[in-house]
Amino acid sequence: MLEPITHDGNVVRMTFDANAILPIVTALARGAGDIMLRHFAAPIPTTSKTSRIDIVTAADTEVEGYLVGELSRYFPAHHIVGEEGGGQGAALAGAAFQWFVDPIDGTVNFASKLPHFCTSIALATADREPLLGVVYDPTRREMFTAWRGGGAWLNDQPIRVTQTAKLVDAVITSGFPYDKHTNPDNNLREWGAFLTRIRGERRLGSAALDLCYVAAGRLDGYWEKDLKPYDVMAGMLVVREAGGVVTDYAGGAFPQRFDRGRYVASNGRVHAEMLSVLAQVA
Repeated sequence: MLEPITHDGNVVRMTFDANAILPIVTALARGAGDIMLRHFAAPIPTTSKTSRIDIVTAADTEVEGYLVGELSRYFPAHHIVGEEGGGQGAALAGAAFQWFVDPIDGTVNFASKLPHFCTSIALATADREPLLGVVYDPTRREMFTAWRGGGAWLNDQPIRVTQTAKLVDAVITSGFPYDKHTNPDNNLREWGAFLTRIRGERRLGSAALDLCYVAAGRLDGYWEKDLKPYDVMAGMLVVREAGGVVTDYAGGAFPQRFDRGRYVASNGRVHAEMLSVLAQVA
């Protein structure tokens, strides 16, 4: 299913059979969704991580444990990066592939009984080039999938970004970092700068779904700072395969190579205007 091709001991290219891997990953995502919905139907106690608003639930740890265990069983030679457990599976050094797992993206929504959250699973190369992405929203039973060169899909139907050509006609979304109470670089200036230049601004609470909504044509653009690779690795591939663009705030093509990246996603047509707004308040 996944094999590195080497020459003189160096990986020069990789074989990648999406038809073999995708059914495994979508089945795991549905299994994760079942766990989430079981917890969602009961009281959801929370504990804090880095701050009072950066929370985790028992569902987060159970879902990640399930996904890491299954991915390790199917792909024992791969490294796995999870939001709750960090690096797991095979050692990163020497692993040609790695998985990025966000067990519940939108935990604050989940803990508040707001039905807008998902699980996000992505396969990438050792240098963080996404190869396959799956984002599953169990409350809507929406499965977003993409693989490199294979297009983007929602429940097995192809999706494309919007045709919106001007920022003033766009509906875009963003989010705020967990240290927004204490860090002046908390996205408020950017939020205000966009507010007067667009048709509508939304705050939905799940980076992975924000990206997938751009891919599906429900939104025209998205930006956010301080995101981890497991937050966005699957969603950014879905956007790109749907015809959209994902960069950092300066237009660089590899925000996922930073552990705390700044991301701008769009239909491509409003991308330059979005970057211009962000540059003006930098």
